[in-house]
Amino acid sequence: MSVDLSKLVSKRKLDLAELNGKSIAIDAYNVLYQFLSIIRQPDGTPLMDTHGNVTSHLSGILYRTVEIMGYGIKPIYVFDGIPSMLKQRTIEARMQRRKEAFDAWQEAKKIGDNEAAKSHAQASTRVDKNIVASSKKLLELMGIPYINAPSEGEAQASCMCKDGLVYAAASQDYDTMLFGSTYVVRNLTFSGRRKLPGKNVYVNVEPEIMSFGDTLKSLGLNQQQLIWLGILLGTDFNMGIKGVGPKTALKIASSSKSIEEVEKQVEAKFKMGFETNIKEVENLFLHPEVSKVDSVQLASMFDASYDRNGILEFMCKEHDFSNERIEKSVEKLAGFKNQSRQKGMDKWL
Repeated sequence: MSVDLSKLVSKRKLDLAELNGKSIAIDAYNVLYQFLSIIRQPDGTPLMDTHGNVTSHLSGILYRTVEIMGYGIKPIYVFDGIPSMLKQRTIEARMQRRKEAFDAWQEAKKIGDNEAAKSHAQASTRVDKNIVASSKKLLELMGIPYINAPSEGEAQASCMCKDGLVYAAASQDYDTMLFGSTYVVRNLTFSGRRKLPGKNVYVNVEPEIMSFGDTLKSLGLNQQQLIWLGILLGTDFNMGIKGVGPKTALKIASSSKSIEEVEKQVEAKFKMGFETNIKEVENLFLHPEVSKVDSVQLASMFDASYDRNGILEFMCKEHDFSNERIEKSVEKLAGFKNQSRQKGMDKWL
């Protein structure tokens, strides 16, 4: 489970127009889960073609990507690679929760409780190899760049941001902050009026941006101490300490000078230890496994051409999308691609 730093990070509402001309590294798995969870029928059934293939993610990738490009944003998707062994427990727990949610979804459908069915269906969302492969194929046809991270996608996105290759990393997970991304954008592809699960209440979900530097300054921490704070609360790679909330975690992290001192304070105050080697967790955040990408390579990826006929063939003939809607999106994509290419040429003239 991703660390919850919502009450501690420095963030503000973001007008997407502020990102005009900026490149954003998007945590691909993160947004795929969003698309697959949100884009569903009333009883929770995902969009599917006549062959039974799930297509909710394809709808999300095409329409949302084109939408954010309308703000002048240059997206690059970053896909997860092989997960760290430290994440195995989290993965197993998620698989169990999804299985339980799937069973509950089927039961709710049987009794005709669509609201409960959709809620359970969203919790059962999973990303498989076919979904990843079809996502990459659509991005290639659109001329939208993507990178395969060797391990954690959010670590790769954060590294690219720290190296100045992109302006920000986009993810819903606060773990991205622990990897040191200069800026993190939330709700980039997930904005608008949303219904709260299990309640007849709607809220406006708006884009927001978090600053790594401002967060460290406001909390009086360095990156290592922010990582310790996250470890105390619990990350994707370790369980937190029961009874430790944000205020206590901040107090322990800010008063410690080493990870060993954090462990000693926990043992003294709570009479318990961590379930895993938190030195390894600290090292994973400080020195994640990432691929180095240079600016020339990235520029050529952003300049990739789109395949109009390929998109129509893939979306309409293979996956049963409306030809009219897809053509409209392709026209917009073409316009944004041409604008970007012209701006690139203008720099050399």
